[in-house]
Amino acid sequence: MTSAHDMDMNIAPFDVVGVRADFPILTRTMRGKPLVFLDSAASAQKPRQVIDAMHDVYEREYANVHRGLYEISEAVTARYEGVRETIRGFINAAHTHEIIFTRNATESINLVAASYGRAFLEEGDEVIISELEHHSNIVPWQMLRDEKGVVLRVAPISDDGELVMSEFEKLLGSRTKLVALAHMSNVLGTILPVAEITRLAHAAGAKVLLDGCQSVTHMPVDVREIGCDFYVFSGHKLYGPSGIGVLYAREDLLEAMPPYMGGGDMIASVTFEKTTWAKLPHKFEAGTPAIAQAIGLGAAIDYVSALGLEQIGAHEQDILNYGTQQLSSIDGLHLVGTAPAKASVLSFTLDCAHPHDIATVIDRAGVAVRAGHHCAQPLMARLDIPATVRASIGMYNTRADIDVLVTALGEVLEIFG
Repeated sequence: MTSAHDMDMNIAPFDVVGVRADFPILTRTMRGKPLVFLDSAASAQKPRQVIDAMHDVYEREYANVHRGLYEISEAVTARYEGVRETIRGFINAAHTHEIIFTRNATESINLVAASYGRAFLEEGDEVIISELEHHSNIVPWQMLRDEKGVVLRVAPISDDGELVMSEFEKLLGSRTKLVALAHMSNVLGTILPVAEITRLAHAAGAKVLLDGCQSVTHMPVDVREIGCDFYVFSGHKLYGPSGIGVLYAREDLLEAMPPYMGGGDMIASVTFEKTTWAKLPHKFEAGTPAIAQAIGLGAAIDYVSALGLEQIGAHEQDILNYGTQQLSSIDGLHLVGTAPAKASVLSFTLDCAHPHDIATVIDRAGVAVRAGHHCAQPLMARLDIPATVRASIGMYNTRADIDVLVTALGEVLEIFG
């Protein structure tokens, strides 16, 4: 598995001008200024190819999937199920039926906690998470803890945002049943050594779930090379639509896990006395799915795959390095998250102003950033700060975007400094 940190920076030049032309929203002005969108870690913008694919479904080929014995239903079913194969290849899963469609990564994690966790974890069993997790990879395990009596262990991070591997190893033991970690931090940009983490967890007899929401947009992911048991991500961060997410899980685990929800499409047969489950993957996909959204996600994956994640990652790393250099020159600005292995995220504080005020002021310059705790309140507590400003980089960002951000921050200093 290649991380953005390790990518060869001699990769062929990335056509960011051509990429920007594919994103209609980037032609907008905000308060009379060109939009500088630096909030892709929250939700990325959508290229025309994704918008057109979804529009085509609704305008020309919409019907429910799996059920209609007529031409447009069969056609849209083939497109919908074809996306499963697209995703399988994208993350190099072994089988298409190991790809489960959900609403988002949050639902994917909740599915694992509710199905695998309830079925296979017992009182006293341990789940390891870390200090840098998103709430979506904390709260489901707390709910399982409160219901089943499992023990939640928290692996510490260093001041620069790295997982302290020596302390993580100490937490592994005979009662460790699951390790659930972010592949890449949404606040710090830190890329965790997930293959090594998986190796250590498996040696202790534990399963591994990785939250790949941030990582899949910036670097190639190979779930078989990593060796993880579960991998989750959302469509809306991957230049696709909201309302669609993915759970990858190994076939043997999915076969053993009970369904998460009951209803149509996840059944083989129903009587008032007994219901039998459909085969994978439909066992975990109750009800009418997000048809157009899944097809939009497929179009997004085709888009980033055609550009090349290595090329995207190298371009973003250049912007990250430039942004780190420029922001570091601002008096009173403190970068949060300085691990050597990181990608695409510039979180920071300014001595003179609260992050919310900073975001409000720079919005006047057309700069869109995120300010707050970023659904990572325990991480904020660990860092002893209430919030950060987060400028997150997508494939369409440029050094010029960083220059506009820096100039706008100069206005913040004039107002509050």
